Amino acid sequence: MRFLSIYKAVERSTPPTQEEMAEMGKLVEEGMKAGWLLSTEGCLPSKLGARVRRSAGKTLVTDGPFAESKELVGGFAILSANSKEEAIQLAKNFLAVVGEGECELRQLYEHGAGEHDCAENRARAEVA
Repeated sequence: MRFLSIYKAVERSTPPTQEEMAEMGKLVEEGMKAGWLLSTEGCLPSKLGARVRRSAGKTLVTDGPFAESKELVGGFAILSANSKEEAIQLAKNFLAVVGEGECELRQLYEHGAGEHDCAENRARAEVA
């Protein structure tokens, strides 16, 4: 199973320290080698971003920074896990390295999954 882990935290005004980068680099390298980390990226400050929203037929673009937000997306990872519980443990391990924040885990549809697997995923989504 693949999971999207969306990391949310209060935006920092300073970049990570060399020590923080080294510790994160070690975790990423270990995860890639072990096969549970498929992809990961961190986000630059929200002042460099924008939000695009469509509602009632109108599109609104808001340039960053997003001061009204208590927590912002700080990055993401695509995880490979055998269960939701395993994905939760991987998120706990990540948070132990970064410190503060939250990871939202969302199971991803599997590309090339058989019809049975797709029906099972739909049934689970309808129950939730």
